[in-house]
Amino acid sequence: MTTAPLSPSPRTSVTRGRDRAVTDRAELHALLADGLVAHVGVDVGDHPVVLPVAYAVDLEGPDEDGTLYIHGSVAARWLTRSEGSTVCVTVTELDGLVAARSAFHHSMNYRSAVVIGRARIVTDPDEKAHALTLTVDHMVPGRAATLRPHTRKEVAATSVLAVPLHEASLKVRAEGPVDDPEDVAAGVWGGVIPVRRVAGAPEPAPESAADPVPADVVRRAEALA
Repeated sequence: MTTAPLSPSPRTSVTRGRDRAVTDRAELHALLADGLVAHVGVDVGDHPVVLPVAYAVDLEGPDEDGTLYIHGSVAARWLTRSEGSTVCVTVTELDGLVAARSAFHHSMNYRSAVVIGRARIVTDPDEKAHALTLTVDHMVPGRAATLRPHTRKEVAATSVLAVPLHEASLKVRAEGPVDDPEDVAAGVWGGVIPVRRVAGAPEPAPESAADPVPADVVRRAEALA
């Protein structure tokens, strides 16, 4: 696993709130493993767009310091126009709402990663199938092994964008309100409302109503409960 600096260039160096910057790549990898949705920002020519996407990570991937894979459709204009261009991918997890003693000091507890890099469209069929398998397993670990292999038609109908993990930044806030002493002395309540992602019990499709819920789905639901 790479030990390269997390923010090797000025464009990913944290300048505001430096005390919340995290430089350990292992922490970046942990957040990417924990998150479920990424947002990718691209320039489609006449305007920028930021879109939510499914993603997966291969720390041993072919790109510098590992590969972030983004799932999309071959018909997606934003994805096809991203080839060779620089894109920005963010993954954020909200951990708490911070209620301070003044409006100015209200905040949120969060973990937020920004990855910037030159994107490439994955054309190798084996790499693309590997990326799609990783994406499925990112949603439900172990799920891909229980499914039939991808067909050539399915692989051809899906686009995958690869972004190097080389250039990234990570910020974390995990504390209570930071208030001025006079506001604390005024006696107004301050604190944190914890926020976490919670999954419900698996709901079978009508055709699977009589079937037992597979172990991989049960484990995933329990892990998110």
